[in-house]
Amino acid sequence: MQTAEVGAIRWTTEDLVLFEGDRANRYEIIDGELFVTRAPDWKHQAVCGKIITAFNNCSELETLGQAAVMPGIIFCESNNVIPDVVWASHDRLEQLLDESGHLVGAPELVVEVLSPGQKNERRDRESKLKLYSVQGILEYWIVDRFDRTMAIYRRENARLELVATLYESDELTSPILPGFRCSVRQLF
Repeated sequence: MQTAEVGAIRWTTEDLVLFEGDRANRYEIIDGELFVTRAPDWKHQAVCGKIITAFNNCSELETLGQAAVMPGIIFCESNNVIPDVVWASHDRLEQLLDESGHLVGAPELVVEVLSPGQKNERRDRESKLKLYSVQGILEYWIVDRFDRTMAIYRRENARLELVATLYESDELTSPILPGFRCSVRQLF
């Protein structure tokens, strides 16, 4: 008896209609692989809110761009993610939004707040880092709310490279966010 080899399933954005109405989970596709996670918990969302507040408290940033919480980014049919926070300049945002208001390209900055679990952490530290690097994100922050640290990746030599690990006592600034500065402590 012969057995047929089954190829790996490659998920696409169209497949996500299967999960419409499910508010308990978040569905993302990275390189055709489906990632299913529970909706973020209260503390996770509180950190996201503090990051957005820090952005909104910087008047220079308001004139340059906008930040949003959990916008979907559809890079292509096999890469569809929901980062926790993004910031995009007004110029770039104009080019990135499709007719239905979805991001279809790389904003300047993406922030992911780690969720509990090794699988979730690996997704943010490896799969999403690689995806964001390939797609042209200029800066990627990974916020570890458990250790109260931030890993800062910046585009260098055409890829995202770790440039700093910040602790609560450090101050957060960014060359792509003129005038922005805040204590890392205030984000936790």
